[in-house]
Amino acid sequence: MSYRKTVALATPWKSILACVFGLFIGWQAHAMLGEELTPADPSDEARADLGLFWGVWDIVEGSYVDITNVDEQAQIYGAISGMVNALDDPYSVFMTPDESEEFLSSLDGELEGIGAELTVKEGRLIIVSPLKGSPAEAAGLLPGDHIYLVGEEPTGEMTLWEAIMLIRGEPGTDVTLTILREGVEEPIVLTITRQKIDVPSVELTYEEYEGQNFAHLAVYQFGDDTYNEFEAAVRDILLSVPDGLVLDLRMNGGGYLDVSIEMLSEFFDDKRTGVIVKRLNRDDELMETSGNGQLADIPMVVLIDGGSASASEIVAGALQDYDRAVVMGEQSFGKGSVQELKDLTDGSSLRLTIAKWFTPLEQSIDHTGIIPDIVVDIDPATADPEVDVQLDAALDTLATQ
Repeated sequence: MSYRKTVALATPWKSILACVFGLFIGWQAHAMLGEELTPADPSDEARADLGLFWGVWDIVEGSYVDITNVDEQAQIYGAISGMVNALDDPYSVFMTPDESEEFLSSLDGELEGIGAELTVKEGRLIIVSPLKGSPAEAAGLLPGDHIYLVGEEPTGEMTLWEAIMLIRGEPGTDVTLTILREGVEEPIVLTITRQKIDVPSVELTYEEYEGQNFAHLAVYQFGDDTYNEFEAAVRDILLSVPDGLVLDLRMNGGGYLDVSIEMLSEFFDDKRTGVIVKRLNRDDELMETSGNGQLADIPMVVLIDGGSASASEIVAGALQDYDRAVVMGEQSFGKGSVQELKDLTDGSSLRLTIAKWFTPLEQSIDHTGIIPDIVVDIDPATADPEVDVQLDAALDTLATQ
C-alpha cells in the first residue's frame, strides 16, 4: 500500500532541482522536504569491505615509494569521491572544501564562465540550456548539444564536476568547445569568452495579435529573486487585463522547488497537489499550492522546449495535468529527481539524489520529459532568428480559444 502525507515548506536543508550546479551554470533549490539526510547502518558485507579498504590503505602507506609526497587528506577525499561516483548518478557528487566554497559562491549569484546548464546523459556531457544573455547563448549553443572536447580534453570519462571545473574560469579568458549536434555531420568548434553572468529571472512583455492583447511572461530560472519579480509581473498583468497569458519556460533549467510551488499557486484558486515527492523508506510527500489564485481565470499557454528542466517541468506538468493550460513547444529535458546538499564538518559537502518527483497525476518525467499538447518543433539550421515560431503558435492558440 502506498501512504501519502501533505507537508509544509521547511528550510533546514537545500533541496536541489536544477540540472547541475556550480559557478557558471544553474540555480539550486531551497529546502523543501524538511528532514535531514539519514545515515544507514552498514551491512556486514559493507563492514568487511571497509576492512579491505583499510588493508589497502595500510599497504600503500607502508610500501609506496613516494608516500612522503602524498597528501593524506587528498587520498581520503579521493576515496569518498570514488564511492559517490560509483552511484553512476551525475547529480550526486562529493565536493572538497575548496570546491564547496566555489559552489556556495554560485548560490550567492556570483556566476562566472560561459553561462550554460550542463548534465551528463548516457555518458555524454550535454547542454541542457544556455542561460539568458550568456556567452553560451551568444555563441549559439543549443539544448542537446554534446560537448565532445574542452580544449583538447575528451569529456567522455569526465565527471560532471570535472567538466565544470575545466570549462569555468576567469572572466575575459577563452575556452574552446568542440560540439557534436544532432543533424549536423561535422563537429562544431566554438571559442567562447568567459564572463561574469547576470541572469534575469522574469521578463514581461505584451503582444498584440489578431486584435487582442496577450501577456508574454518569460521565466528564465527559479532563483532567489524569481518569485518577487514574478509577483511584480502578476500585479502588472492584473492592471493590464490582457486577453490571455503565454507562460514561457523555454531554456529554463530549473531552480528552487518552493518557488515553483509558489508560482503554481497563482494559477489555482484552491489548494491542490503541485508535485509528489517519493523518497526511500518514506511516505509520499505532497507539495500543495496555496490557492492564492490571482491568475486563476486567465486563458493560458505554456511554452517548453528541450532546455526546460526540473522546476520548470514541475510547473508545466501540473498545469498540464489539471488542464489549466495548453502546453506547447518541444519535449522537455526530463529531470525528475531531487538533490539535497549536506555540509560536512571540515567544509566539504555532499550533494546527493534523495528523491524522485512525479506530477499530480503521478506521471514520472525522468529521462522522458513532458510531451506538449501541441508540438511545435524548430529546426535550428533553417529557423529565422527574427521569427519566434513557437510564440506565434501560442498566440494563435490563445486568439482562437
